[in-house]
Amino acid sequence: MSPAHSKPVSSKVLDTAIAWQLSLDSGSGSPQDREAFAQWHAADEEHARAWQQLGMLDQRFSVASGPARAALLQSRVSIRRRLRKVGSGLASIVAVVGLALFAGERFLPLDYWLADQRTATGEQRTLRLADGTLINLNTHSALNVRFDDRQRRIVLQEGEILVETGHNDPRPFIVETREGSLRALGTRFLVKREEDATRLSVLQSAVAAHPQAAAQEQILREGQQVLMRRDGFGSTQALPLGADAWTRGMLVVDNARLKDLVDELGRYRRGYLGVAPQVADLRITGSFPLHDTDLALAALLPTLPVQIEHHTRWWVMVGPRTSTKP
Repeated sequence: MSPAHSKPVSSKVLDTAIAWQLSLDSGSGSPQDREAFAQWHAADEEHARAWQQLGMLDQRFSVASGPARAALLQSRVSIRRRLRKVGSGLASIVAVVGLALFAGERFLPLDYWLADQRTATGEQRTLRLADGTLINLNTHSALNVRFDDRQRRIVLQEGEILVETGHNDPRPFIVETREGSLRALGTRFLVKREEDATRLSVLQSAVAAHPQAAAQEQILREGQQVLMRRDGFGSTQALPLGADAWTRGMLVVDNARLKDLVDELGRYRRGYLGVAPQVADLRITGSFPLHDTDLALAALLPTLPVQIEHHTRWWVMVGPRTSTKP
């Protein structure tokens, strides 16, 4: 595989490519589906790269009928069961290499699929840990729990969590990401993985943040948020309205770009959800349901000059409203 084609792709694009492959291979796709796929494939170089990587995976193992793709979709328990059967056959190799093929600095699906706890696209879940800590996992999130005698450590591999730390435990509580560590100071806070950074939002009390390659930590207090990279911090900002509304199944935005709203809704649904450049910079304020993204999109129609274009169940676009006048 050439260096260009081996570059990592985002989780959203990879999920969409897998969905297209499964849909097209099922034999039930209509001509409209195939046309919509061609549009998606041509819309972005990353789309074509993800599709090429899926094809290379099939060719490498001569399993075009689908075992490699199934390995990408199977549960963590099933994958681990296969990995324990060392030397049991091609299925184990496909599971390992098929996932590792897409490993990159920004997206590590192997970490996601083998995590202790994870949620699927559109799924949210609440965990209570042994120390009484409550953790809410947002859509497509994955974490590992690493408690020992010295510390309580959570490793966030992908996605977003809300943490409400348990009390009466002297061990420090730490959330670790690829960019650094976040030490709770008796608190309630949000941690979100964003490309090559981690966003920390403090809802109560304070959190000490320490980038991996920086000497100093920074304490964030209630009502503040910051973007942490491996070598330092962005500017400290005020917590936006409704930062934790997703834990109640809602997305709250205040004068947001339409593209930013659509991108966020896209995290909660499978397939491609896009916005046309002509309307991408329109502004929107409101609350939108996350467990019914079709309803959320329909809520745009009364207030913005847009229309929702359903090309297939996998391909939805928000575009400019066309005139109905003759």
